[in-house]
Amino acid sequence: MKLSKKNLDQRLEHVYDVVIVGGGAGGLAAAVYLQRYRLSCLVIEKGRGRSFWMQDLRNYLGLPSDTPGRTLLQQGQQHVLSLGADYLAGFVEAVHDEGETFAVKVKVGKQDSIYPVFRSKYVVAASGIIDRLPHLEDMQNVYDYAGYNLHVCMICDGYEIADKQCGLFVETEAAINTAFVLNWFTPYITVFTQGLCDVSDAMRQKLKDHGYPLVEAPIDRLLGHDHEMTGVALADGSTVELETGLVAMGSQYFNEYLKGLDLQWSGENLVTDSMCRTSHPRLFAIGDLKEGLNQVSIAVADGTLAATAIWREIRRASAPRRWESHLNQPDAIENGVLKT
Repeated sequence: MKLSKKNLDQRLEHVYDVVIVGGGAGGLAAAVYLQRYRLSCLVIEKGRGRSFWMQDLRNYLGLPSDTPGRTLLQQGQQHVLSLGADYLAGFVEAVHDEGETFAVKVKVGKQDSIYPVFRSKYVVAASGIIDRLPHLEDMQNVYDYAGYNLHVCMICDGYEIADKQCGLFVETEAAINTAFVLNWFTPYITVFTQGLCDVSDAMRQKLKDHGYPLVEAPIDRLLGHDHEMTGVALADGSTVELETGLVAMGSQYFNEYLKGLDLQWSGENLVTDSMCRTSHPRLFAIGDLKEGLNQVSIAVADGTLAATAIWREIRRASAPRRWESHLNQPDAIENGVLKT
């Protein structure tokens, strides 16, 4: 059932088997498997996550290469609802361990917000990350190209960058090292720092040795048309022609709601076992929140693993189902056929 302010009170007394924080590809995959395992789950989605901004899923097996990320999410949402899962648009503010259950506090509604608390035996953290983009005065100018030919993931989109004039947008010196991996796909790299970091003499020399221009002037705006970036206009009035771009400015992790729990972290990533279980036995982390590759295909696999681990645990702790209505009735079956 799709929940909202109007009907969520129907679920406040219900204890779910699993609350899934995040309705991206990983969270939806977990929900599909959990419901098919005949468990109850609630998906809570804050909206506009990383997958939503993907304009083309060109490396996802079985989908047309021009499939937008939002289409994948819409179909996934319809799938989990058809299986009987609950789905709520909201922002998870905190998860508290109450012993046998978790209490999940959610902010629902940007205006006149309410703060319901849902309870579950398990939690799957699938809230992911969002990439930082170049910060310009007119951010719509950036959004016009982000996810089209202004990329955020070399693993996903290095092929799309191949042998093109590429702008690499960074805000730390360490991120400049991305250029020396990106050159597997293209050697035509211009590095833009916007003056956000100091660049050492050693790094300047390394860029010079590779023939990669370093541009430290602030960016006024991105140039292009029809979602195709063709260059950069700098604050000093000069322009740099480009055919594509890669942003390497880090990511924001949506994990604050977990910081009150005693969990093992590796930086901003949660440490998990092979089935995506964190150091808390009833809390799982999938997709970009855990250590590993930030890929839709990985998140979907993680959702499958976490759901299966939870089902196995609940199943093993449950009494076996018996053909109770026909025990001690030897005449109820004759020649393998149930008598009615």
